[in-house]
Amino acid sequence: MVRLTLDLIAKNSNLKSRKETTSQYLKKITHVNFSDKNIDAIEDLSLCKNLSVLYLYDNRISQISNLNYATNLTHLYLQNNCISCIENLSSLKKLEKLYLGGNYIAVIEGLEGLEVLRELHVESQRLPLGEKLLFDPRTLHSIAKSLSILNISNNNIDDIRDLEILGNLHQLIAVDNQLLHVKDLEFLLNKLIKLWKMDLNRNPVCLKPKYRDRLILVSESLEFLDGKEIKNMERQFLMNWKASKDAKKISKKNSKIEDASKSYISNFEAMHHSVPVHYPQVGKPKLVFFSDTHRHLANDNISLESTQEDNPKIIEETRNLSLKESEGLLTKSDIPEPDLLHIPKIKENLLVKRE
Repeated sequence: MVRLTLDLIAKNSNLKSRKETTSQYLKKITHVNFSDKNIDAIEDLSLCKNLSVLYLYDNRISQISNLNYATNLTHLYLQNNCISCIENLSSLKKLEKLYLGGNYIAVIEGLEGLEVLRELHVESQRLPLGEKLLFDPRTLHSIAKSLSILNISNNNIDDIRDLEILGNLHQLIAVDNQLLHVKDLEFLLNKLIKLWKMDLNRNPVCLKPKYRDRLILVSESLEFLDGKEIKNMERQFLMNWKASKDAKKISKKNSKIEDASKSYISNFEAMHHSVPVHYPQVGKPKLVFFSDTHRHLANDNISLESTQEDNPKIIEETRNLSLKESEGLLTKSDIPEPDLLHIPKIKENLLVKRE
C-alpha cells in the first residue's frame, strides 16, 4: 500500500537543494503531481494550505478523503482510480475543474457547494453490465450556473434531457452512449441556448435521417457538431429550405380549407333550391327533378301512353309540368296535389323546383 503523505511529498521535492524547511516548503507548494504511483489513499495534507493543483490520476485510490483542508484547490485530477462515490468535496469552494473519468461512479452527486465548478469530466465509468450513469437533480441544480464543460462519454446513457437545467453549458461531450431520439436532442438544444460545441459521435441517433440538419436548425448557438464545424452557408441553406417547406405546408392547408368551404357552399345552394315533397303513401320526403322524369320512366320501361288508361289527367299534368320546366316557366302553384301522385314510378322520380 502506498499512501500520499507529507513526507512522501517532501522526499520528492529535492529539499536538499533548497535552503528551507519541510514545513516552509509544504506551506507554499501549489502543485503536487503523484500520478501513476500506485497510491491507494490520501493522508492528512493540511500543511499544504496553498495547494491549487493536485494530480492523482492512474492510481488505486478508492475514496476521496482528507481534502477538506485544500480550500484553495482549483484543479483535481482523479481519473482512472477505483472511486465509486463522489464525496468530501463540499469544502473546495474554489474548485474549477474536476476529473473523475475511468472510475466506478454510478451517480453524479455530492457536488453541492461547488459554486465555481466550470468543468466536470466523468467519462468511461466502469459500470456493471446494463447499468448507466445517472444524475442527482440536487447536484445538477447546484452547478447549473457555473458549469460550462461536461464530458459524459461512454457511460451507456440513453437520455440526457435532465441536463436542460445546465443553462450555461458551452460544451457537451457525450460520445459512445445509447442516445436514440432526435426529438430528445432538439428538446435539450432549445434549453441550452449557450451551447456551441456538442459531440455525439457513435450514438445510434447519429444514423437517423436528417439528424445533423435538424439539430442545426433548432440551435442558433451551435458552432461544432460531432467534430465538424457548422458553417454559415450550411445553416443559411437549411433555414431557407425549412422556410420553403413551411410555406408549402401553409399553402396546402389553406387550399384544403378553401376547397372545403366551396364544397359546403355548393351543398348549401343545392339544398336551398330544392323543395321536399311529402307523399303520404311513402311516409318520407322525396327529392326529384322534373327534367329527369321522362328518362326515369324510360329506364323503367314506363311510357306516358302506357299510363294514360290508368289516369289521363296525371299524364296531361306531367306533360304540362315538363314543358314549363324546359321553358323556365315552372312556378310553385304548378305543383300537383299529393292525391294525384299515386303512380309509384312517378312518385319516386318527381322533384318540384321552387320558383
